[in-house]
Amino acid sequence: MFCQLCKKNEATIHLTEITNGKRVEMHICQNCAVEQGVAVKSQISLNELLSSLLASAPSDDEMGDPAIESITCPNCSMTLDQFRKDALLGCPDDYEVFERNLAPLLEKAHDGTVTHCGKIPSHAPRDTQLQSKLLSLKQQLDSAVKAEDYESAAKLRDEITEIEK
Repeated sequence: MFCQLCKKNEATIHLTEITNGKRVEMHICQNCAVEQGVAVKSQISLNELLSSLLASAPSDDEMGDPAIESITCPNCSMTLDQFRKDALLGCPDDYEVFERNLAPLLEKAHDGTVTHCGKIPSHAPRDTQLQSKLLSLKQQLDSAVKAEDYESAAKLRDEITEIEK
């Protein structure tokens, strides 16, 4: 697969954005990624990230209710204390069971936001952001036409036309 930006090199970076349940993919080469500021300079494992966040997490006193320590996931029997030690959750249900304690960690990890907004950095060039938005709008348009929602399709078509000008 060739890079969607330069159309010359092999795409080695695959970005996926999910907005309102709509998936938008962008495939670019390493050179274009560097030019666009998309390339990740170094990767950190999820365990390392969680461990560093847990190390700076509020103490039990700061979190308020000491009864939180006794909360156990009914599915995997994970406790908050185990999570703090291992920096690993036991199952997907743990996100809900420990939501009160995980929310501050997730907010800190994502600069105060907990809504997924894709992998294109906010400082990415406007062209990259517009291309991603166009791709998303075109997919929404296809879905609207398939669902025979012609009013929404017309609005999406107009929005696409405006961006492409």
